[in-house]
Amino acid sequence: MLKVDNIHTYYGSIHALKGVSLEINEGEIVTLIGANGAGKSTTLMSISGVTRAKKGSVTFMGKDITKVSTDKIVAMGVTQVPEGRMIFPALTVEENLLMGSYLRKDKDVVVKDKRMVYELFPVLSERRKQHGGTLSGGEQQMLAIGRALMARPALLLLDEPSLGLAPIVVENIFEVIKKINSTGTTVLLVEQNAQMALAAADRAYVLATGEVIMEGTSEELLNDPKVRAAYLGEE
Repeated sequence: MLKVDNIHTYYGSIHALKGVSLEINEGEIVTLIGANGAGKSTTLMSISGVTRAKKGSVTFMGKDITKVSTDKIVAMGVTQVPEGRMIFPALTVEENLLMGSYLRKDKDVVVKDKRMVYELFPVLSERRKQHGGTLSGGEQQMLAIGRALMARPALLLLDEPSLGLAPIVVENIFEVIKKINSTGTTVLLVEQNAQMALAAADRAYVLATGEVIMEGTSEELLNDPKVRAAYLGEE
């Protein structure tokens, strides 16, 4: 479904990604783990076109999207939930959700998808007329995910969905991620909570200073002593 081949991405003179390669198959949950500054978010932004890779290629469904504009990448079926949620605080919950469907013309199906989001996140249905800025952090994260789902993505990119949330809210978010995946949406997950990420994912890549240093099934990495010491807080 997605192939990232030897991409190099820069921020000015800073070489953020140094030849990252990874593959995602349809129906999987794949996670990227690593320390702060490892290049996890930059990898997502290079896939979605927010930050351009200077070298290498990104292929989605057999098409090279390395230089395709972000809105066209969304229209092709790749949607990103950014770190920090980035909802529209002055818009209501309902208006935020509808912003996620702005490229779609199938208005009847949009209504059904909105109902599906409310079923996934009942609290959003209760708060549909509230402004996004009045929601709690967990509710804003639910809204950000819901807004992304309104684009009907084939591939959902999630950047740090658990950041700053209470443990019980994090558990809820991860349950929803698994539910979204079970309905046919492929997920690429960037997450600092390596334990939760590996428990939810099928496969994982470990990034360090802009390079993939390990890859394998989630079970393999969960049982790897180096991963356990570096990312799971074990001696």
